[in-house]
Amino acid sequence: MTTKTLVKSKLVCVALNDKAQLAALEDTFNQAPYKKPPTQPVLYYKPHNTWNVDDAEIEWAKDFDGQEVPEMVVGASLGVVIGKETCRVSAEEALDYVGGYTVVADYSLPEQNYYRPDIKGKCLDTTAPVGPEIVPAEKISNSDELTVTIRVNGQQKSEFQLAGMERSVPELISTISYIMTLQPGEIIAVGFAGERVPVAQGDQVQASIQGVGTLTNTLGGA
Repeated sequence: MTTKTLVKSKLVCVALNDKAQLAALEDTFNQAPYKKPPTQPVLYYKPHNTWNVDDAEIEWAKDFDGQEVPEMVVGASLGVVIGKETCRVSAEEALDYVGGYTVVADYSLPEQNYYRPDIKGKCLDTTAPVGPEIVPAEKISNSDELTVTIRVNGQQKSEFQLAGMERSVPELISTISYIMTLQPGEIIAVGFAGERVPVAQGDQVQASIQGVGTLTNTLGGA
């Protein structure tokens, strides 16, 4: 596993930030065990063992018995790179704390539900590549107007406009800064398309954001 990651200390991901996904799950969230839709951002970590970089291989996951899992999926997000210590800031001032932007991909097992953190599915080795670089914040005029696309073996499989997020980038930075202090170099993956993209062993995956970059990785195990 590479150690040349762009991440410093924390990689925080925001789930269920796609308005269309939330609308589709409304009936589900009003039933047990949820009882109501989420009222705060749904967060999860990609820990250090998951961190990876552009042009690196993603390990194909194995089950507890050592057998390769039958399916993996991928989502991609804008990565907001914190530029200075961020603690209890307002949404109005949140962007002043952004140092830059990058692309984050999240390879995982297919999600079965959202009731408990999916440690098994989300914490697989090498499954959170970040890159290819950090673009300075001043080069992106409005992060909420960007579009995230995923191509598998050259074919576009997903397009997610960040204007379709339930919570904006400034709102997320502010809310998360009230939960935890964010340090320079730490990254928030602000939102993924609700429909993750199935991938197979040997696939080449490109996660792209115009003006930010294209993150390219290949699935291992073929």
